[in-house]
Amino acid sequence: MDRKRSCTLCGGAVMLLLLLGHMTNALEVPLDPKVLEGLPQPPTITHQSPKDYIIDPRENIIIHCEAKGKPHPSFSWTRNGTHFDVEKDSKVIMKPNSGTLVIDISGEKAEAYEGVYQCIARNEHGSALSNNIVIRQSRSPLWSKEKVEPITVQRGMSLVLQCRPPAGLPPPIIFWMDNNFQRLPQNSRVSQALNGDLYFSNVLMDDNRNDYICYARFPHTQTIQQKQPITVNVLDIEAMNDTVLAAFLNGSDFWGDSPSGERAPTFMQPPGMHSTSMVLKGDTLQLECLADGLPTPDISWSKVNGELPSGRFSFHSFQKTLKITEVTDADGGDYRCLARNRLGSNHHIITVVVRAAPFWISAPQNLILAPKESGMLTCRADGNPKPTVTWSVNGIPIENSHKDPSRKIENGNIILSDVQTGSSAVYQCNASNEYGYLLGNAFVSVLAEPPRVLTPPNHVYSVITNSRALLDCASFGSPLPKITWFKNGQSVLDGDLYIIHKNNTLEINVARPVHSGKYTCIASNSLGNKENHVYLEVKEPTRILRQPEYKVVQRNSVAEFECKVKHDPTLIPSMIWLKDNMELPDDSRFEVGSDSLTIRDVREDDEGNYTCIRNTTLDQDSASAMLTVVEQPDPPTDLELTDQREHSVRLTWTPGYENNSPIQLFLIQYEDSLHKPGVWVNMTEVSGTRTTVNLELSPYVYYSFRVLALNEVGLSQPSAPSRQYRTNPAQPDVNPSDVEVVGTSPDSLTITWRELTGLESNGPGLQYNVSWRQKDVDQQWNSLSLANVSQYVVTGTPTFTPYEVTVQAVNDYGPGPTPEVVLGYSGEDLPTMAPENVKVSVQNGTMAVVSWDAVPLSTVQGRLNGYKVSYWKLRSLHKQDPEPKKPQELIFQENETESLLLGLHPYSQYNLNIRAFNGKGDGPSSPNQIFETPEGVPGPPADLKVENLNLDSLVVKWAPPVEYNGHLTGYLFKYQPINTTDELGPLKELLLAANETSVTLDNLKHSTRYKFYLNAKTVKGYGPTVTEEGVTIMDEAMTSKQVDIATQGWFIGLMCAIALLILVLLIVCFIKRNKGGKYPVKEKEDAHQDPEIQPMKDDDGTFGEYSDTEDHKPLKGSRTPSNGTVKKDDSDDSLVDYGEGGDGQFNEDGSFIGQYSGKKEKDTAEGNESSEAPSPVNAMNSFV
Repeated sequence: MDRKRSCTLCGGAVMLLLLLGHMTNALEVPLDPKVLEGLPQPPTITHQSPKDYIIDPRENIIIHCEAKGKPHPSFSWTRNGTHFDVEKDSKVIMKPNSGTLVIDISGEKAEAYEGVYQCIARNEHGSALSNNIVIRQSRSPLWSKEKVEPITVQRGMSLVLQCRPPAGLPPPIIFWMDNNFQRLPQNSRVSQALNGDLYFSNVLMDDNRNDYICYARFPHTQTIQQKQPITVNVLDIEAMNDTVLAAFLNGSDFWGDSPSGERAPTFMQPPGMHSTSMVLKGDTLQLECLADGLPTPDISWSKVNGELPSGRFSFHSFQKTLKITEVTDADGGDYRCLARNRLGSNHHIITVVVRAAPFWISAPQNLILAPKESGMLTCRADGNPKPTVTWSVNGIPIENSHKDPSRKIENGNIILSDVQTGSSAVYQCNASNEYGYLLGNAFVSVLAEPPRVLTPPNHVYSVITNSRALLDCASFGSPLPKITWFKNGQSVLDGDLYIIHKNNTLEINVARPVHSGKYTCIASNSLGNKENHVYLEVKEPTRILRQPEYKVVQRNSVAEFECKVKHDPTLIPSMIWLKDNMELPDDSRFEVGSDSLTIRDVREDDEGNYTCIRNTTLDQDSASAMLTVVEQPDPPTDLELTDQREHSVRLTWTPGYENNSPIQLFLIQYEDSLHKPGVWVNMTEVSGTRTTVNLELSPYVYYSFRVLALNEVGLSQPSAPSRQYRTNPAQPDVNPSDVEVVGTSPDSLTITWRELTGLESNGPGLQYNVSWRQKDVDQQWNSLSLANVSQYVVTGTPTFTPYEVTVQAVNDYGPGPTPEVVLGYSGEDLPTMAPENVKVSVQNGTMAVVSWDAVPLSTVQGRLNGYKVSYWKLRSLHKQDPEPKKPQELIFQENETESLLLGLHPYSQYNLNIRAFNGKGDGPSSPNQIFETPEGVPGPPADLKVENLNLDSLVVKWAPPVEYNGHLTGYLFKYQPINTTDELGPLKELLLAANETSVTLDNLKHSTRYKFYLNAKTVKGYGPTVTEEGVTIMDEAMTSKQVDIATQGWFIGLMCAIALLILVLLIVCFIKRNKGGKYPVKEKEDAHQDPEIQPMKDDDGTFGEYSDTEDHKPLKGSRTPSNGTVKKDDSDDSLVDYGEGGDGQFNEDGSFIGQYSGKKEKDTAEGNESSEAPSPVNAMNSFV
């Protein structure tokens, strides 16, 4: 049974492809010398020179021929169909281990080596042939000498200047130039044809010249040759008489025998109505149409019954040439060339015939067969006309080769069956027609090899989640091995999840983390098995989490793009930033961070598209954002003044570049070079979409205008000024504004105004006519003219008299409009009379009412502004004030004659007067009025404090009020207890005499907080209350109510530990004392005679309960402060006090107490001590 055999490749391993089942072609792959070393292989041509090889006669000839095979092939050549003995020609060298020929042509003519060469590579398994290589020498022959006669042509006629260069190999490149080596200009009227001739559709007088030169450049020899210059004379026959025309035509060719007037198009090339063009399939087709006519015709192209091939056609030489690349069979057919001018049109049909040199449909492929297998070599080619196919074996036509019973030819294919070892050979297929040939070599190699897996073992494949995974299992064997895949010991079947390709590659179309693991492929044939393990790792994809965003920034600012990424932790990412898909500029202003790009001092050329690319070894992600740089607009240009009138003009301009920020408005400014040169003034604004504005103008101004553009960034620089525009003078159209009439003294009147600007003057000779007269008096206006001033003072006026005033502008061309009348008054004088009938009515200790009579207006001598009431405290009626108070002043309107005086001090004496005032100042004061305020309630007592706190008594002290506000009649004292939750107890009151400043409270509760209230009193009542708080001290007897700490277990244990420690210390001290030493404890005993023993506290803060028949007395040296706490004395650690000479005692529960409560023997000199030893309870109470 026939089987298809193939060989697959992975990682540079080279494999052979075997033929399987249906005798289809196998792919030839180079052998891997490391893996397949020693396997035989027939020769294969790997490199050869082109079929048509044009050589440069100045260089050595190199004819390439390289081949591979096992064993390495040997090489030989044929020339013109016969054996070429290389060794006999000393000029020819064959490179070692190669078939390449190097022919030294120095001293020889290259023509001697022209011919058809073919290379044969052979070894013991067969022979391979190269193409027939045609060697031809490049040629650049000289231009044949010819006499070129001047050409005379009538203006308007067509003309062809022929080039006709010598035939070269390859053909030369043609171009036309003048004597200065400048290309002659070409256009739709004058153009070069494909054959190199220069065509004129019609000639002009400008075509007269004597240096039309055709040049031919031969590319292989890099030589340029030129034709003799051609002279063209263009005649305008209609402007010449016969004598002049005859003289001009003497000795020159005359081109054209018909009138030179306008005419419809006709075709010069190709001529007639129809032509044919042949092109080979795959080549480039060029069709041209050259037409004469006047005016110059326009050329257009179309395909009859079809469309021009999209993407493959183009027009050249001013639409005169149609170019179609990569010609296909469909490009055959009729093409219409249409020439048209205003007098008519004409067309030409070109029929394109497509032929084809032979081309492969299925070239013969190498076969590797196992012994007794079958296979087939195919050779399918096509062309137009249909090529002829012939077979050869090892370079010998198959019909002339030795007969092989395992080989036969059917339908142009070679069928091999039951092949035997040693029947390897190289077969050649030749397909040819009149336009060329194809030669294909294919070897048949018969091998018997066990399976080999060529994929490296334990190879790790890494892919990204959801991407495609391809696991290779490249193998070799003959017969072709069968491949089986396993994952973690489980068989992998071809299906939706897994795809096994023909080359045995295992594909996982959408890889997931679950697909990670170990994969095994097993290659097996009749000669054995081979397995290989590979591993798949599926990684997390790289994703940009925060993409760069579109930025609009101003020039010289900072732009920052972010690019934050998530990636597989086992992959190392890299960051690349691009600008407009190119590398970033090498500029220190660009700072690339781990996840950002910062551009400092942004410039205009930084604008563009920035792309962040995050790469890993497996994948990448990218994101882009635009950077737009904005700045102020460029200034407008091309200012123009149009529509010029007496009082208006139209200004037009061209906007400058917006710099990426739309223009919002245009600001128009003007300069008045007559009145304010160099000063630019804002005139008007217009929308950013407008480029013209009509400007209203003032007379007698020398205007220059400029325009500024505004966008979001700011104003542009000003445009260049417009030309100056002068308006004619006229009389003023406005009068001075802000006219004011002010009286500055009793006998004068000051008139002020705002002067007109130069723009408002409207003409030369500007003055101001100032007129005034007394109002409501029958008298003439007083007038005078002033210039360059803004005020005038009228003197000799009566005091505060109304006047009417006008100010009018006047120039050399007349007065301004009628001015408005302004009313004003002459100057004021001080009032002459004080208010009379001043009365004060005291309401209470802090308030009084004052009233007066208004002064007569005749005495004001101006405009009455109001009244000023001044009052001040003279003294207190209770005590002498250290110094009198400063006067207070109240101001009232002119229609007020009564007011309240608030904030007075009770029981005090005050003084008061009143005066009228106007704009000039104050009038005389009224006589002083003295009044007294009655008593009021007193102020709060001062310095309230609590002292001498005891168990059941305390003392409250205070100072009298700072403000008596009358005679004190006594104090109201109240107090009440406060419990631990701040609740108030019963309130008790005491009335105290005015001369008392303290009170002692007895029979109070111990350890209790009290709140005290105190008010001072006059006949008017009680003043404000002051408060204070105080606490009585704790009673010693309260300790008897505490829990007996001596009955607590923890206390007994603690006392036992202390007793044991003291016993040890006593023994140590006793030993030292017997030795006569003085120990430190003894020194402390001498310094501190009174022990103070503090029992331990229980968890609840109470003390142990002890009984004693003695009165409770505090220890000597202790004291009880007012807050109920006890300050501990300096020392309490004398061991003598505790133990030595004392009577040890135990309490009821047997605890050791003697060290604390035993009586201490003292010296008679220490008579201040109590005769009784202090009990632990007393010692405890002394600290409460």
